[in-house]
Amino acid sequence: MDRTQKKEWVGTLHETLGDASLVVVTHYTGLTVAEMTDLRGKMRAAGASFKVTKNRLTKLALEGTAYSSIADLFNGPTAIAFSKDPVAAAKVAAEYAKANEKLKILGGSLGDKRLDVDGIKALATLPSLDELRGRLIGMLNTPATRIAGVLQAPAGQLARVLSAKAEKDAA
Repeated sequence: MDRTQKKEWVGTLHETLGDASLVVVTHYTGLTVAEMTDLRGKMRAAGASFKVTKNRLTKLALEGTAYSSIADLFNGPTAIAFSKDPVAAAKVAAEYAKANEKLKILGGSLGDKRLDVDGIKALATLPSLDELRGRLIGMLNTPATRIAGVLQAPAGQLARVLSAKAEKDAA
């Protein structure tokens, strides 16, 4: 990589991190290409990204972002998981790290709040933004369904009474 490519890479990563809500820093020593591809696919499916980084260049890209506090985590073979959803990257990284001990979570940052490994794992247990939206819509729809049922019940009872009266008169 020549100097202009490095500047371009740092600029691109700086913009990407500026748009992200969450950054998770990991060590990936021993992961095979197939495992990395599988992890990237799971991240992409959850709306997150996983990128192997060059430590010195990543530290430059972190400057001026909310994530500058995690620069000391970039030692050794590091990769970052990041997402706009504040839970997606943590959830996928924690699940994958649980299944494959070669991926180690070092820490991360949620905006300007630095998180340790336990913080990332706790964040991973929270429901995602899409799940929360689904729950909210479900809660909003439930009262409407109940109201419709309550309103229809008297009309149904009245119809049954009228039907019974009509049958009685016919007999």
